[in-house]
Amino acid sequence: MKDTRSTYNIQNTALGFEEEVERLRVQAMMSWKKEFRTLEWYGLKNGMCVLEVGSGPGYVTKQLVNSLPDSHITSLEIDHTLQDQAKALLRDVPSERINFVQSSIYNTGLPDNSFDFVVARLIFLHLHNPLEASQEIYRVLKPNGRLVIIDIDDGVFGTINPEIPLLHNILKKISDYVALKGGNRLIGRSLPRLLLKSGYIEIDIDSVIQHSDVHGIDGFKRQLNINRFVQFYKKGVITLEEFEQMKQAYEMFSNSSEAFAMMNYIVACGRKPLSI
Repeated sequence: MKDTRSTYNIQNTALGFEEEVERLRVQAMMSWKKEFRTLEWYGLKNGMCVLEVGSGPGYVTKQLVNSLPDSHITSLEIDHTLQDQAKALLRDVPSERINFVQSSIYNTGLPDNSFDFVVARLIFLHLHNPLEASQEIYRVLKPNGRLVIIDIDDGVFGTINPEIPLLHNILKKISDYVALKGGNRLIGRSLPRLLLKSGYIEIDIDSVIQHSDVHGIDGFKRQLNINRFVQFYKKGVITLEEFEQMKQAYEMFSNSSEAFAMMNYIVACGRKPLSI
């Protein structure tokens, strides 16, 4: 089952299934400690009933299970191949601690007022209708429960050294292309207004910054893998000249002893009111 109102389909990724799953693993691990610190700051506590939406192959789910030993975690994912990966990864976790739900974020099928805390990590950028998804999460949250969205905004992507002068221009082209397909790689700046429209209160926004000198450079090399740009060249989103320049720049980045990268995640939080 695949939700047609999302731009992400792991079966169509340029890297191939196994390499994409590994990329997701590295991506999840790079900044988890800082992300979890932010989640705690927004009110996540051990013992809460927690929902993770768009949980993919389960790498963040595993960290939630390990970090919240007295919590019950529900992992919601629509793609059965990704959920199978998560079930295999978490096969040793007792069923009373974790529940796997294969369903859409737009229509979870979960009961009203069920969860203390919801984590939505790198899913809203793919959604055709983020407002509908946010409202569905609002429905399943308990009064006083919180939703935290961790996502991107290519306008404040970050920086790398050696510098790639055309990177931001290419990211703009890719962002425009994704927007035509129904996604939004600039979603970060819209998150407070999205939460407000959905009925949340006490809305806040922050960021989690990852730096290769802190988190190691190998993960950044995976995120900037030139093979991820091949599909955009083939589809005419970027030119052959731009692709070749990106390829040369990536090789310089990969081989330079002075290389570093800094990337930015946007984090937004809203609380469901006690009374409606």
